[in-house]
Amino acid sequence: MTSARSAVPASTDAGAAEQDLASIRDLPFERALEQLEGIVRSLEKGDVPLDESVAIYERGEALKRHCDALLQRAEARIQKITLGADGKAAGTAPLDVE
Repeated sequence: MTSARSAVPASTDAGAAEQDLASIRDLPFERALEQLEGIVRSLEKGDVPLDESVAIYERGEALKRHCDALLQRAEARIQKITLGADGKAAGTAPLDVE
């Protein structure tokens, strides 16, 4: 299990923040969700200093956006099978999840 502290960049300069966001973009969904859950646990415990809380909260927001984007891409790839008048598969159409 990865702690939220290891998920926070050591430096807060723009280059480190940019590198941190790039590292998030490379994460698979499961790993990003695991890190997000670790951040939530750390923040819920309340034993993280304020500056670090703000930094890991910001990383958590970036992880959430990344997970949302990955889920939207996955939903866009899912298709439903359409049936013809005879009840047989006639093709596919985008899945309407709403």
